[in-house]
Amino acid sequence: MSKPDETRLMQALEATWPPASVDETSLPGWRLRDGAGGGKRVSAAISTGSDDVEAVAAAMRARGETPLVQVPGSAAALDAKLEAAGWAVVDPTVLMIGEAAALAELELGKHVRAVQVGVRLALLNEIWTAGGIGPERRAVMARCKGPHSQIMVRSDDRVTAVAHVAADGDVAMLHAVEVRAGSRRQGAGRGALVGAARFALENDARWLALAVTEANAPARALYEGAGMETVARYHYRQAK
Repeated sequence: MSKPDETRLMQALEATWPPASVDETSLPGWRLRDGAGGGKRVSAAISTGSDDVEAVAAAMRARGETPLVQVPGSAAALDAKLEAAGWAVVDPTVLMIGEAAALAELELGKHVRAVQVGVRLALLNEIWTAGGIGPERRAVMARCKGPHSQIMVRSDDRVTAVAHVAADGDVAMLHAVEVRAGSRRQGAGRGALVGAARFALENDARWLALAVTEANAPARALYEGAGMETVARYHYRQAK
């Protein structure tokens, strides 16, 4: 089985972290998304063939939104046109992937344990809130149509990390990884990876993937150290 490419990973990214609604008819060649406050990943417009940046800017302003476009690495021509129009680059991001079977076998610290939680516990929300993942972003998790779960990591009977994982066919995506302050660099992040990989296997997903900003060097080092590799990139362009 071939490794998922950029197109497949971008598809899985939206399927597992879905916007509240999508409009594909108002502006031909563009997908206009309503993220309901859930952040850039669910609210940026996506080109489906058009490079009319003036039209998408006007359409988004008419909706009361700041014009924002998600630009995959393969869309060099669109990116060049946005740059020429003065749109600024925001949050360069890498898409990383690893085989779930290998990630599920990563060794954890003796006192680190990752479990799936089907019911949203108040404690998990507290940890997400402390990390800046508020109710609008948590609502994105609840919108998933396919298999999904929360991963809770415990270290010495204390909850030290939480994450959200969802499956889209052969790809599971890990989202919203948050490690408690004071518990970083102690294996909690790796625990979230292992828990998510086990979820992937249980739901017939061969691959575990995630999106992480290029600026988040500690997280990238964690994932690279676990054997994951970068296979695609995207960024946003925002109109001034």
